[in-house]
Amino acid sequence: MVDVIIVGAGPAGLFAALELSRSDAKVLVIDQGKDIKDRNCPMKDRGHCFHCYPCQIMCGVGGAGAFSDGLLNLHPTIGGDLESLAKSEAWRLIDEVDSAFLRYGAPNMVIESSDYDKEQLRRKAAAAGARFVPINQRHMGSDRTPEIIAAFKMDLERRGVVFRLNCQAEDLIVEGERCTGIRLADGTEEKASRVLLAPGRIGAQWISILLDRYAIKARYGPLDVGVRIEVPSIIMDPITRINRDPKFHIVTRRYDDFVRTFCTNPGGFVVKEEYPDFIATNGHSMIVEKSENTNFAFLVRLELTRPVENTTAYGMSIAKLVTTIGGHKPVIQRLGDLHRGRRSTEERIARNTVENTLKDVTPGDISMALPHRIVMDIIEGLEILNQIIPGVNADSTLVYAPEIKFYARKIEVDGSFQSSLKALYVAGDGAGLSRGIVSAAATGILAGRGILSDIKGDGIEPAQPA
Repeated sequence: MVDVIIVGAGPAGLFAALELSRSDAKVLVIDQGKDIKDRNCPMKDRGHCFHCYPCQIMCGVGGAGAFSDGLLNLHPTIGGDLESLAKSEAWRLIDEVDSAFLRYGAPNMVIESSDYDKEQLRRKAAAAGARFVPINQRHMGSDRTPEIIAAFKMDLERRGVVFRLNCQAEDLIVEGERCTGIRLADGTEEKASRVLLAPGRIGAQWISILLDRYAIKARYGPLDVGVRIEVPSIIMDPITRINRDPKFHIVTRRYDDFVRTFCTNPGGFVVKEEYPDFIATNGHSMIVEKSENTNFAFLVRLELTRPVENTTAYGMSIAKLVTTIGGHKPVIQRLGDLHRGRRSTEERIARNTVENTLKDVTPGDISMALPHRIVMDIIEGLEILNQIIPGVNADSTLVYAPEIKFYARKIEVDGSFQSSLKALYVAGDGAGLSRGIVSAAATGILAGRGILSDIKGDGIEPAQPA
């Protein structure tokens, strides 16, 4: 038996383990994926997805962020409103997360815009009816991030944290009204005085099952549904030189919907994400290897009201439809074909002036896969964005579907990040408390501190950091 079991070795789990390692607590981290050094997606070498289970892009030490762009958004309102979670501690938490990544090898350079450039972009966005949100960022790179995560894990092991990998958590062990451990898929059990669930976005569906099974208090959050856009880097360079991952917020005229840019990857690559029941797209960029394109997510915020409040189920239904139409591959379409109401063909994609960086795709028509309202929001949003970034709305622009960001059901927690089920704590994206590397890590820190505070009564006193 250990003191704390952490389910999930992504940013939330790793930072919670780091916080707990400053005490005498015995900590076990469980993850269904592989160690960071052993994670290798075969699609990179062979050109198409092999539907590995679990997906090596989504699962394993470092979480999905280990193979993302590795961009740290150093602002408490990006990727989840940390100010509502940590109040006055928000900026200090951001600094703690950033400092930890620096210790483990993140580049020293922070991407920061000049006041003049920020003002010019704000003015240009406002004139188009949009809003530009300037933030400082640190780019680790998709190729460097695994090295940083490996150093992070090595330090945790040196501090006494134990990792059990290639091991899937299946259920909670609940005795009375208290969580006392985890039941694994192989039938074995791990007992602990406290359990922290931090399985990341891929674990959101599993957490949802547990919420219903044990009547854990939670509410549905919004949903971001949209596409990944790919254009020549020369189109985006004037903007990405000012802010590497520019955040533009748009409210559409037709439906009054909120649309935003997210996860911009200059010189990057569009990648495929493999979930148990559907596929999705994402993007990353590297420090060394570059493409001639830049890609970014273009997402529409959706919220549902009674009687259908389950945004997760709604998002999955959209993703499954796109997966079906694409033959278990993302659907790709030229923007000009979308405007003309016709599907893209392999021939049109082959002779397009913008070459697609993701090859494992199906040319098609995203209007047959995404709801009409979302398609119209995307079309209108790109027209507005084109006033800020001329050329984004060109016929040759490539559109990939689906790009979906599940916010998961937001679990109700107390000041220690403990759920309504005693001794069960939660953190990160899978619990609906964050959306991104930095915010997930921050919730991990808060959960770790909450657990330490609660277990003082068990006779475990925090030690000095190693």
